[in-house]
Amino acid sequence: MKTVTLNNETKMPIIGLGTFLSPKGEVYKAVRWALKLGYRHIDCASIYGNQAEVGQAIQDAIKEDNIKREELFITSKLWNDAHRIEDVRPAFEMTKNELKLDYLDLYLIHWPVAQKKGTQMPQNDDDWLSLDEVPLWETYSEMEKLYEEGLCKAIGVSNFNKEHLGKLISKTQIIPAVNQVECHPLLNQKELIDYCSKNNIAVTAYSPLGAQYSHGSLLSNPQIVEIAAKNDATPAQVLLAWQIARNVIVIPKSVHEDRIRENFASLALTLDNDDIKRIDDMNEDHRFITGEAFINKSKGYSKIF
Repeated sequence: MKTVTLNNETKMPIIGLGTFLSPKGEVYKAVRWALKLGYRHIDCASIYGNQAEVGQAIQDAIKEDNIKREELFITSKLWNDAHRIEDVRPAFEMTKNELKLDYLDLYLIHWPVAQKKGTQMPQNDDDWLSLDEVPLWETYSEMEKLYEEGLCKAIGVSNFNKEHLGKLISKTQIIPAVNQVECHPLLNQKELIDYCSKNNIAVTAYSPLGAQYSHGSLLSNPQIVEIAAKNDATPAQVLLAWQIARNVIVIPKSVHEDRIRENFASLALTLDNDDIKRIDDMNEDHRFITGEAFINKSKGYSKIF
């Protein structure tokens, strides 16, 4: 398994199974299939609402499939309603318990916004907290304590832009190990990836195949299809191999065994420089995940990205 070495020397598998929108009743089988096929990296989040089932799949795999906990890399994320200092640890403990683990390998701030306790998605101004009230660096500083206690092997962020990262780095002790962001050929994130690389921050690409609700837009793209035919591969494998060639971690989501297998096989695909350049040149700065739900100008959130 190819890995990316994080800034604290932790090794993170470059491909993982995403669990966003994986339904209860299906995600258990998806995780079991993935682990049997060779995946060792599972990406989770409390807001996904399926961590207990993911955790059971992990435990059953350890018991039944001769997999050791230390072989696995489990990521989860702190939701926006638990950014206050006193809420970080209880939220982490809840996630750890849902996943039935003694520690996490990576814990991320999910979004650079703060919401009132108990708010899943903000509906009105009363659901928000400004970053003056709850600064991101205070939230992250509490996560630093979890890291120092060995409860998570690495900490980082998700959906942070350069400005967010710069402010965080200037106020905290531990540089984020990872920034997880939307990334695919239509949004290649070159500028952000270069910034992260200069600051020794690894990048994980979510929606590397495009968003689920626009599933065909990248998989049927004529250039991707042509490159796939040239390499005797599938479009999904081309999209993932392109990221892997850039040393970007990928977490494609699926609950179908054949697609999980197909995605994992991208590790064996090497694209030539011409293929990589063609894909690089497809960039349109197009986002499937716009972050509009997290814009509230009255609370200081005029933009996310």
